[in-house]
Amino acid sequence: MASENRSQEASIEWWRADTATLHARKQELEVRKRQLDAEQNAILAELNARGIRGCSGHSTLAGLILQDFHVSVQEANDRADRVLALHPGVSIGGEVVPPLAPLTSHAATEGAIGGGQITAIIKALGRIPSTVPIEEVRAGEQTLVDLARFAGPPEIAKAGRHLLDHLDPDGKEPRDEDPKDAQSEMRFIKHRNGTLGLSGTLDLETYARLKSDLDPLAKPHKAVDGVRDPRTQAERYGDAFSDYVRLKTASPDLPGQAGESTQILITMSYDDLMNELGTAHLDLVGPINATDARILACDARIRPVVLSGAGQPLDVGRSSRSTTMPQKHALKIRDGGCAFPGCDMPVQRCTAHHIVFWRHHGETKIDNLVLLCTKHHRLIHKSEWKVRMARDGLPEFIAPAYLDPTGTPRRNTMHLRI
Repeated sequence: MASENRSQEASIEWWRADTATLHARKQELEVRKRQLDAEQNAILAELNARGIRGCSGHSTLAGLILQDFHVSVQEANDRADRVLALHPGVSIGGEVVPPLAPLTSHAATEGAIGGGQITAIIKALGRIPSTVPIEEVRAGEQTLVDLARFAGPPEIAKAGRHLLDHLDPDGKEPRDEDPKDAQSEMRFIKHRNGTLGLSGTLDLETYARLKSDLDPLAKPHKAVDGVRDPRTQAERYGDAFSDYVRLKTASPDLPGQAGESTQILITMSYDDLMNELGTAHLDLVGPINATDARILACDARIRPVVLSGAGQPLDVGRSSRSTTMPQKHALKIRDGGCAFPGCDMPVQRCTAHHIVFWRHHGETKIDNLVLLCTKHHRLIHKSEWKVRMARDGLPEFIAPAYLDPTGTPRRNTMHLRI
């Protein structure tokens, strides 16, 4: 019935309608479009809350919008900002974070305000310091929402500046622009929610050296079919630091342990390994889940130790599990970098992944290996993405059914040699 109504509407000869009807109908359609936008935003917010990065391969919500809806980078960022500002979020610790603009969300659901107006409101609210009482913030938001019902983004932005002047008349405190040198300190932190982190202070020279090393690694990926790197700056530097640690620890010049290059042991029981359940123990860290253990087992510098029920070592990963230098050269020539579709990560920042998993007795040979960067390595292990070797001896990837019901194989064309 709904499709029939849409078909009838499409066939209406609007030239026959009087001017009053045309004006009324265009307003009705605008309200409907805004309501549909609000419904879609609610769906995107729920996908984001479920962990959009782990299940879809997108780094951010903006990245999903960019690639799935084929919009501009600016529009993708604006739409993602609206979704995150109008709906509750989830913190790293799993706690629900209230939305920035709940009153704006209600008006959007009504269809009373649209994208540009919403963006103007959330930008104004985002500038209000956290020291302002929440009651005053909500009252200010209500003022902006009431204005947006009959005004556009420029008027809302102007009202937002007046609101900020009223709520924060002193503005930001002046900063001391002269950096002070300090004794370097670093702490390894285990958060209550199980995540790990770093906290510290660097002297000026170390800061400059580290930033100089990380800056090239943190550059945005090259655009693929016009789609730019959707990662935030913080995420790019986080990935860069992870790669930096891997590159530095692979250096033969670093001090080792007992005459060997640095190795990290990971232990887990044989039953947990085969059943893909349970936990493992990572040297220097502690308990980790079985999925993370399997991902780490692909790294040549992580040595897996399989234990019997009595705790006796049944097998200790040896060099035969690791790729040889000729194999690394062959993978470099064949894959040219991360083989995941659309990824431009170079060889130096990739790990050889066993297509038939090591725990399933996958062999360490070229037709069972594929180069993957850290992000896509974890994606293959923790999602429904699949990788296989095609008949021509090149790796290809199959997306989860909810992303591509056709199951069409995908390849990376970023590293092709012309």
